[in-house]
Amino acid sequence: MRDWLTWLGVAVACLLASWALLVLLARRLPPGILRDLAAFIPDCLTTVRRLRKDPRVPRRAKVAVVVAGLWVASPIDLIPEFLPVIGPLDDIVVVALALRYAGRQVPRQVLLDAWPGEPRLLLRLLGPAAD
Repeated sequence: MRDWLTWLGVAVACLLASWALLVLLARRLPPGILRDLAAFIPDCLTTVRRLRKDPRVPRRAKVAVVVAGLWVASPIDLIPEFLPVIGPLDDIVVVALALRYAGRQVPRQVLLDAWPGEPRLLLRLLGPAAD
């Protein structure tokens, strides 16, 4: 039992260290696509937290973004995080799908207000606005 807890602690520490590295990279990289990609997961988590508290967001959209946030925070992944480049890919896909779903449920401005990052990245993710 003690070995299991030790390994769980190591896994959580590695996960937190990788997130801290992403945040550090996001702040140190020059503006561009690499900076946007490094900041994507932290921006998504901030957006999930903000949308969860927003009364303008319907319950189904809140459930979708909370599930996506839990998926990102979970140490269990389809693709292990330690694999460079493709490690966070499953997290990005799940969050992107949840944000696209939420984008169809709430006004676009609500999502833009909740997004802390570069708005053009979120607009590209959401696709063209429905008229």
